[in-house]
Formats: sequence, C-alpha cells, structure tokens
Amino acid sequence: MYRKDPDTDMAAELTWDDAEDVGIALADKFPEQNPLEVRFTDLHRYVTELPTFTGDPKLSTEGKLEAIQMAWYEEFQDRQE
Repeated sequence: MYRKDPDTDMAAELTWDDAEDVGIALADKFPEQNPLEVRFTDLHRYVTELPTFTGDPKLSTEGKLEAIQMAWYEEFQDRQE
C-alpha cells in the first residue's frame, strides 16, 4: 500500500495495480482525449511517462492496461457531464 498524497488523495506512487488513480491522472493530463481511441501501445507510454508512475514498464499486461483504460474512460465520461 502506497502513501496517499494529501492534496489529491491519490497514491503518491502509482503502479500497474492502481488503475483508478492512473485513470484519473491520465484524465488530468489528457482531458480532451477519448480513452477508447487510444491504442494500448500509446496507453502504455502515457502511463509510464506519468511523473508519479513508479511501476516496472515490463510488468504491464493487457488486463492491467484494459483496467486503466476503463478507469480513464469512466473519469472522461464523468467530466463530460
């Protein structure tokens, strides 16, 4: 379990297992991007380039990328309302 950033209530260090927090971070960084239009190769790069991402790039899986994409999409939809 990672410590939380008191200003954002998100994990201070993100890994592949933090799909919800990674999704929020991606929605913050790419507010106009529909996540369902992002290829997994690009999604992998976006995640690993997040400043708080500390996970091993080699440990991603299709399932983890899908979970991140869905969390990002949920956040994207919430912000469209």
